[in-house]
Amino acid sequence: MKIVVIGGTGLIGSQVVARLRERGHEAVAASPSTGVDTLTGEGLAPALKGADVVVDVSNSPSFEAGPALDFFTRTARNVADAERDAGVRHHVALSIVGVDQVPDYGYYRAKVAQEEAVRGGGVPYSIVRATQFFEFVAPVMDLSTQGGEVRLPSLPLRPIASADVAAAVADAAQGAPSNGVRDIAGPEVHRLDRLGEITLAAKPDGRSVVTDEDAGLFAGFPDVLTGDDTVHTAATRYEDWLRQH
Repeated sequence: MKIVVIGGTGLIGSQVVARLRERGHEAVAASPSTGVDTLTGEGLAPALKGADVVVDVSNSPSFEAGPALDFFTRTARNVADAERDAGVRHHVALSIVGVDQVPDYGYYRAKVAQEEAVRGGGVPYSIVRATQFFEFVAPVMDLSTQGGEVRLPSLPLRPIASADVAAAVADAAQGAPSNGVRDIAGPEVHRLDRLGEITLAAKPDGRSVVTDEDAGLFAGFPDVLTGDDTVHTAATRYEDWLRQH
């Protein structure tokens, strides 16, 4: 199959492209660096010509509510228009576990709008919702560092390796459209402050973790980011991943 991966040069997309090529598919990475701009539609038509499946793992360059909403809704509309013209049979979108349960966070509202646009786009679809990636823990810690202290709330998370996310997205792309949502997560629930402690135990740098419910990007988040009993769990543990990275 020809499978076009929008955002195919990024963290998840590059791994999805590699996995699909390993399985014998014609996987095409579509991003501004390859001449495809989903915000303007430039390059979409030629990229999608002959495509059976389109995977969208692109991300807004801004986490602010307005720019994120504009990015996700315009991109979804432009991609859906190009898919219908090209006769694409399956659209796969990557989203976030619990995204529809955090209405006060603008970036999550933008992702919900993207999901709604996918559902209404006229192309059979599958939505894969993932928990936070292992790779995001260190940047979240850096943003929450004050002096020698990493100030983090005790919000429960169930983080997942980006490689496991890419595998799930690639599997969805090779299957039939579900016209629904599949939640995926890592194997363990950790409090965010505990993830910070685990990280610094493996890679000490002189900082220490202080529990602060009002600190950082996840301050005030409801406890909805771990998934429920129906979530599909990957095998990679955070401690094991840290030893390899």
